[in-house]
Amino acid sequence: MASVEIRGARKSFGSVEVLHGIDIEVPDKSFTVLVGPSGCGKSTLLRMIAGLEEITAGEIAIGGRMVNGVPPKQRDIAMVFQNYALYPHMKVYDNMAFSLKLAKVEPARIDELVQRAAEILNLDELLERYPRQLSGGQRQRVAMGRAIVRDPQVFLFDEPLSNLDAKLRVQMRTEIRELHQRLQSTSVYVTHDQIEAMTMADQIVVMRDGHVEQSGAPLELYDRPVNTFVAGFIGSPAMNLIEGTVQKANGSAAVMTDDDVSLPLARDTGVPAGSRVYYGIRPEHWSLAEGEHGVAVEVSVVEPTGAEMLVVCRMAGVEVQASFHERHALEPGQHIRLRPRPELVHLFDTKTSHRLG
Repeated sequence: MASVEIRGARKSFGSVEVLHGIDIEVPDKSFTVLVGPSGCGKSTLLRMIAGLEEITAGEIAIGGRMVNGVPPKQRDIAMVFQNYALYPHMKVYDNMAFSLKLAKVEPARIDELVQRAAEILNLDELLERYPRQLSGGQRQRVAMGRAIVRDPQVFLFDEPLSNLDAKLRVQMRTEIRELHQRLQSTSVYVTHDQIEAMTMADQIVVMRDGHVEQSGAPLELYDRPVNTFVAGFIGSPAMNLIEGTVQKANGSAAVMTDDDVSLPLARDTGVPAGSRVYYGIRPEHWSLAEGEHGVAVEVSVVEPTGAEMLVVCRMAGVEVQASFHERHALEPGQHIRLRPRPELVHLFDTKTSHRLG
């Protein structure tokens, strides 16, 4: 397998630049996920790695070899698409063998590679079926099998699970991750679903408007987002961002909202008093408080999922979300008090949206 290095990559369609100097390193044998909202440029970047889109400026290297002008078939990559792209008139075996036949591989070697891929993906019993006779998950496994038989340096996945139902997506996430671990492959995976990114990736690259906002290990991005965009995008439900002013007195610190709600900070915060900030707290970092402790809120919506309970509340003029593993008896309109965990609070500058401290 091989690493993928992207240096200063730019892409323009006519006078419109959609990628603005992307720098990413995908380590050998890693599973790297490009994630971001629709239109951020992640699929365009994947297609540039594959050679399906020309790079306007910068460099892309696979295994240390610059591939800017190299045709797709000579890049030693395999791509799995969102729509499976199977030949409907060919059986599963022939779909998986097609690229090898085009490359004039010996029939015995083709059979060996197809049978090996079928065994890995549990497709042994389906080799004589046509795509129309398969479920969505089975078709996706055939598409992956077609990639595996080529034994490429790099696997590229373009939102491969977006056409599947929720239960099957969870199953296929696990299967793709297990496949990656078994093959020890280098993989680049594009999705707009941050749950897929968090559960599958060794490295996440968060993109917005053709820029890389942050890259790193999943929990690194979750625990220390560099700005409010990453804070709001990584994590489900999203982080609460409450605007206010830092106040300090008698060795303690808090953020005072515009509605005079005091939100506590850890004592070691280095943000000066008077700073305008966003007080960032994840829903799971609230707890129910008793008596006069905590912050007064009114319950708006209660969403039990079984594993947890998501509660949407009104705090003065601000909507906040809290999640609990306990099954509290809460009803819309009920007044409760929430206590944040100050040591897990994030502060962001309101002007730049960048992390403070």
